[in-house]
Amino acid sequence: MNSSSIFINNAIPEEYRKIAKKLFPAEGFSSQKGLSQKAAFEFAAALGIGKEYKRLLNLINAAGPKMSEFLNSFQNNLDLLIQKTWVEKSDETRKEKLQADIPGFIKDIENKNFLQALEEFSVILDELAYLFFGAQSTHEDFAEYTFRIDEQMGLFWWYGAHLGFMINEIKNNNTEDESLWAVLLIGICYLTNF
Repeated sequence: MNSSSIFINNAIPEEYRKIAKKLFPAEGFSSQKGLSQKAAFEFAAALGIGKEYKRLLNLINAAGPKMSEFLNSFQNNLDLLIQKTWVEKSDETRKEKLQADIPGFIKDIENKNFLQALEEFSVILDELAYLFFGAQSTHEDFAEYTFRIDEQMGLFWWYGAHLGFMINEIKNNNTEDESLWAVLLIGICYLTNF
């Protein structure tokens, strides 16, 4: 997924652009003194996962069965999505590698290593986009393409592309774990309920 002009992409409907700018401000993630929980919730609500997101947001502090159950559901659903994806024979190894990467990603979340998990999730989403959409996922107009299919799905893939842009910025700042978890949880919730 590649999008150099992520905020000026006219394919993004105006109501989503406003919500996206609150979560990922043009002046940078670090310009916010911590992530606004309201901005994260509004973005999740725009994706149709607001209720589930709000319920799960506090799991960052809840080790044990609730977190394990949620992450297990996420992993099972992601595995099903990957398995059901039809690809050319030459891309089968991509599917296998992606499935092999998921347990490490889950482990980073369980260990609250959210920056590492965010980096891995960005790669997972890139690979998943490729499995779903093929080479189209690497084109500049990928966001526009997905918005034409479905607006919520387009917003999700736009979010996935934007994760990669914010990781370097986050590395250079002391971003709170709660903010990283809030951004990461949006994508995890969406895929768990996909």
